Amino acid sequence: VLLAAAVCTKAGKAIVSRQFVEMTRTRIEGLLAAFPKLMNTGKQHTFVETESVRYVYQPMEKLYMVLITTKNSNILEDLETLRLFSRVIPEYCRALEENEISEHCFDLIFAFDEIVALGYRENVNLAQIRTFTEMDSHEEKVFRAVRETQEREAKAEMRRKAKELQQARRDAERQGKKAPGFGGFGSSAISGGTTAAMITETIIETEKPKVAPAPARPSGPSKALKLGAKGKEVDNFVDKLKSEGENIMASVGKRSTEAAKVLAPPVNMESVHMKIEEKISLTCGRDGGLQNMELHGMIMLHISDEKFARIRLHVENEDKRGVQLQTHPNVDKKLFTAESQIGLKNPEKSFPINSDVGVLKWRLQTMEESFIPLTINCWPSESGNSCDVNIEYELQEESLELNDVVITIPLPSGVGAPVIGEIDGEYRHDSRRNLLEWCLPVIDAKNKSGSLEFSIVGQPNDFFPVHVSFVSKKNYCNIQVTKVTQVDRNSPVRFSTETTFLVDKYEIL
Repeated sequence: VLLAAAVCTKAGKAIVSRQFVEMTRTRIEGLLAAFPKLMNTGKQHTFVETESVRYVYQPMEKLYMVLITTKNSNILEDLETLRLFSRVIPEYCRALEENEISEHCFDLIFAFDEIVALGYRENVNLAQIRTFTEMDSHEEKVFRAVRETQEREAKAEMRRKAKELQQARRDAERQGKKAPGFGGFGSSAISGGTTAAMITETIIETEKPKVAPAPARPSGPSKALKLGAKGKEVDNFVDKLKSEGENIMASVGKRSTEAAKVLAPPVNMESVHMKIEEKISLTCGRDGGLQNMELHGMIMLHISDEKFARIRLHVENEDKRGVQLQTHPNVDKKLFTAESQIGLKNPEKSFPINSDVGVLKWRLQTMEESFIPLTINCWPSESGNSCDVNIEYELQEESLELNDVVITIPLPSGVGAPVIGEIDGEYRHDSRRNLLEWCLPVIDAKNKSGSLEFSIVGQPNDFFPVHVSFVSKKNYCNIQVTKVTQVDRNSPVRFSTETTFLVDKYEIL
C-alpha cells in the first residue's frame, strides 16, 4: 500500500505531500525529516527502509520525489509508480525548484490523485492523467451560459427602450410639441441630450437586478447633459446599439431561468449522493456519415455520513449499444458481473467519507450512424453573389431531453448581417466573431426537429465547421443506480442522484 507521495528538499522539508491513508501532519513531517538522515551516500540504492516504512525515492536536481510505502509493498510496482510521479511534475512545473513546485501544488495534488486512489495504483498513463485533470466544470459552464443569457436579455431591453424614446421624440417633433418627459428647457436640441441621459439611466436600471456586472456610470462629466448637445446624438447612440448585436429577440431571457431550473443540482442531497456524468465527442461529415463518436461516462459516489460507508450500489444497465464497463480496482468485479452490484472487495472496509470516488466508468466508441443523438444537416446553395443556407436538426434519440442547445454556424467576414428567412427558436448574430448562433431552449420528443433559413454573401465552404453544444439531465447510455443497500443488514439506504450529459466536442466538418 502506498502511504504518501511527497516532493521534498535535500534537507527533508516537505514542499508538497499527498497522503493516501489517514496520517497526521506531524507524522508525515517526521517521516520526511528522518528520510535524508537514513540515506547512505556510498550506495546507489533508490530506497531505504526503517522498522515501519519504506522510502522509494528519485533525485530531481535539488529536490527528491519520495514515495512512502509499507514494507510488504511490491518494490517493482512502487518503482514504476515513482517513475510516473516523476514524469508528472515537469508537466506542470517549468523548473524543478521549490518556488515553482509550491506555485503549482494543487495541480500536482490533483494529478497525484489520478495516479493513486485509496493507496493503490490506478492503471493510467501520462496522457490519461492530463485528460482527466483538464476536465471541464459543468457548474462553470452553466454559470457562464446563464450570465451570457442575462447580458443578452439586458441588451435587448436596452434597445427596445431606446427605440421607444426615439419614436416618442420623433412623434413630438412631427406634431410641433415638446417631447414628453424630456424636461422643460423648450429646445429640441436640449431635449435630444436629455433623451440620451434617460437612455443611460434605463441601461443602469435594467442591469441592477441581474447577476452579471452592470455597466458602470462614466466617472467624468456626461456629454448627455450638455446644453450644446446635438439632436442627432440619440440617433447615433441607437445606431451604435444596433451594430453591437443585431436582431436579438426579447424572449431570449426565458432561457436563463429554464437553464437554471433544469440544471440546478438537487437541493436535497442525501448522505449517499451519486453524480452520473457523461461526455460526448462526435465528428460528422457535411455530406453525412459519422467519422467518430466517443462517449465516456462515470458514476461518482459521495458519502457524507460514516454509518453509510459500508454499502452496495445496485446498478441497472439497459444499454443495447455495446458499451464497455470498467469498475474501480478496489470494487469486487465478480460481484458486479454476477449481480450488477458495486461493493468493495473486502466487505469489512468502508468507502471514503466526504470525497468523490469514481466507482464505475464506461466507454462507447462507434461509427454507427444510427447512434448519433442529434443530427445536423447544413445545406448551403449559391444564388448569384449570395448564398442561401438551409440548416435543420433532428433528434434521433427520442428518450433524451437536450437543454440550452446552441448550433453555431461560421459566417464570412466583412459582409454584414445574414438575412433570416424561416426559423424555429431564436438566433443571435455575433458580428465580432462572425458567427450565427441558433438557440433552442429544449429539444425533446415533442420538439424533435426544426429548421433555419438565411441568406448572406459567401461560398458554401464558409459555413463549416458547424459546432453544437447542449446539456441534459438524462444520460445517453441507460445506466442507473436503482437501489443502495447496507452490507450487513441488506437494508435499503436513501440516496440522491445527479445526472448530466455534456458535450466535449460536437462538430460537422
